[in-house]
Amino acid sequence: MSKLKLKKGDTVKVISGEARGQQGKIVTIDVKKMRVIVEGVNMISKSEKPNAKNTNGGITKKEGSIHISNLMLLEGGKTVRVGRIINEKTQKIERISKKTKEVLK
Repeated sequence: MSKLKLKKGDTVKVISGEARGQQGKIVTIDVKKMRVIVEGVNMISKSEKPNAKNTNGGITKKEGSIHISNLMLLEGGKTVRVGRIINEKTQKIERISKKTKEVLK
């Protein structure tokens, strides 16, 4: 299993699929399935039975998961390819933009 280049809280853009062009923040990541839930993207309808929380039940909308290969990181309003390097001083891995070679937060 390879290391992921996206993290929870990153702003991403969907580059393929039904939700192409939409963008949002990563809410959760499933590392084993390589799938991500992005806030406000890939909305699905789910029918729920009545319960104590929702007495009427009905149809609710929630985010569906997207495969990680269909996402790109947004930095400064533009999509960037992410690389990783080891920092000489701290000996920690940092994410960088492949084009500008700048360290990403």
